[in-house]
Amino acid sequence: MRHGVVILPERRWSQAREQWVLAEHLGFDHAWTYDQLMWRWLRDEPWFACVPTLAAAAAVTSRITLGTMVATPTYRHPVTLAKELMSLEDIAGGRFVCGLGAGAGGLDDRVVDPTERTPRQRADRFAEFVEALDRLLTGPVSSYVGTHYDFRDVPLNPGCLTRPRAPFAVAATGPRGMRLAARQADTWVTAGPPGRFDALPYEKALPDIARQLDRLDTACAAVGRDPATLNRLLLTGALVGGVLDSVESYRDAVGRFGELGITDLVVHWPRASFPYQGDPRVLEAVAEEVLLPRPQTTGATARQNTAGGGR
Repeated sequence: MRHGVVILPERRWSQAREQWVLAEHLGFDHAWTYDQLMWRWLRDEPWFACVPTLAAAAAVTSRITLGTMVATPTYRHPVTLAKELMSLEDIAGGRFVCGLGAGAGGLDDRVVDPTERTPRQRADRFAEFVEALDRLLTGPVSSYVGTHYDFRDVPLNPGCLTRPRAPFAVAATGPRGMRLAARQADTWVTAGPPGRFDALPYEKALPDIARQLDRLDTACAAVGRDPATLNRLLLTGALVGGVLDSVESYRDAVGRFGELGITDLVVHWPRASFPYQGDPRVLEAVAEEVLLPRPQTTGATARQNTAGGGR
């Protein structure tokens, strides 16, 4: 099992810097931040941009893998995003995973593009978004003609340090999204049972996660992919709760989800208030008793592990 943490981009860098450095010091394999303009309950609170935050984090760390959780077509275009990701991956020395998701509608959508889209339309756009981004990042000169995106002869030079490109982590819970993840992703991402607005205790979420993993195996079979080559990341805290209540609950969750086939477990850095309210001392105790006793990987090894072994 590999271990990750989400750090919300809510603090000025003079303060946030300490969190990113500490995440590496505590032994986490990867650290993520959200790529949104505004975010749910915190829309009126301080909120900084994802890519500059990760670039700054890359400059003050040396081992930990960094990632977007998750970039979406909501206000991203594949061409401009590909250029940013190539640059970010270069700054990080290859320690980067591109988390991608379809977007579920909401504040960012209404601000940037008020067009109402059905789930199917968002899925159509997301499929093109991922395919176009893959083509751009594997370059060196790319063209794409689709319903949502149309670009010709776009150079991306010098390309990613990681070949053929930086790894993708695709969030998906439906059959179509899972097939897309099976085709294009190095890691599949789930936050738990979709359609909920509160967190289930992690032990009660186990059956839902098990069913998702079964459907993911089916999606891999449908596209001719060995399921063992696709990592499975569970993002806890919003829909799956209780993982970071104590060292014992964390260790228990790691064991239970690991038995199901989850390869990467991600928690949120504890905050003083809702959402993700918790005690940072528990995070530090988890590091001391669970993470740091493990052999530490280099940045290159952690990146290869997170990438999932090829597509």
